[in-house]
Amino acid sequence: MLVHGDALLLVVAALLFDAVIGDPDWLWRRAPHPVVWIGHGIGWLERQLNRENWSKRARKIAGVLTVIVLVSTALLVGALLSDLLHGYWIGFMAEALIASTLIAQRSLYQHVARVHRAFVECGLPAARKSVAMIVGRDPERLDESGVARAAIESTAENFSDGIVAPVFWLALLGLPGLIAYKAINTADSMIGHRTDRYIDFGWAAARLDDLVNLVPARLSGVLVALAAPVVRGSITASFRTMLRDARKHRSPNAGWPESAMAGALDIALSGPRVYAEGAANEPYLNADGRVAEPDDIRRALHVYAAACGLDMLIYALLAFAL
Repeated sequence: MLVHGDALLLVVAALLFDAVIGDPDWLWRRAPHPVVWIGHGIGWLERQLNRENWSKRARKIAGVLTVIVLVSTALLVGALLSDLLHGYWIGFMAEALIASTLIAQRSLYQHVARVHRAFVECGLPAARKSVAMIVGRDPERLDESGVARAAIESTAENFSDGIVAPVFWLALLGLPGLIAYKAINTADSMIGHRTDRYIDFGWAAARLDDLVNLVPARLSGVLVALAAPVVRGSITASFRTMLRDARKHRSPNAGWPESAMAGALDIALSGPRVYAEGAANEPYLNADGRVAEPDDIRRALHVYAAACGLDMLIYALLAFAL
């Protein structure tokens, strides 16, 4: 494990780089983003090993082997980069820049802010188009409240797996841990589905993603609750909602930041929704809260920004203490 002053300073530098630079379009239009490379690797392995004529057991074993290859490769690449860059201040800066490309603070804020801006400038049809870029629901079935809920839930869930979790594994295992986490999370998003094609092959990816997000998801909920006062929300109400409702969510992890956000904003989140693959009759989080409105997206972004700041502050204080 690498939890010491240098690793924590790397976390702080990466968070600062991401907050200031984000994911510049001009760069990623000219060069593949690291997650794109990871996705290509997952796609190649899936095409080779997920054979329709294989038994369910064989496809599950193939999925396990895929995850082993994927994580091993990610750890190796991370270790080689860390070894190459270690020991020089410019190497430290380069490592922080690489790490920042796998953290989504700024880009998540920008994507969700576009949904709010679409509401303000052009109304519901434009907001539906914007929210379709960040969620998998059928946008045409969403009213104003549905679009607002979708954007806010995406903010809360992706705060966990786009910021808190990558940074957690960066602090714990350095660049190898961060790259391995992103590989696992990307695999879950690509093959960890309950469809006929992926329910067996993607089983290992989905379960491993649940495991590596176990601690970060709960930490995310705590950070969201602590940030509630920036929108005149109650820390106590946010914690109470999280502890009561987090386990109602179909995901063992997403319910923690989402229910904390619901309590912080005093709105109801989750509930029934329609995805491309069918309807999901989910219970509400903070069911007694009011109906979400477009302006609640702006409020959620304030909570999100404050929670990101708290996350960075914690690592900075730990780096100073160690």
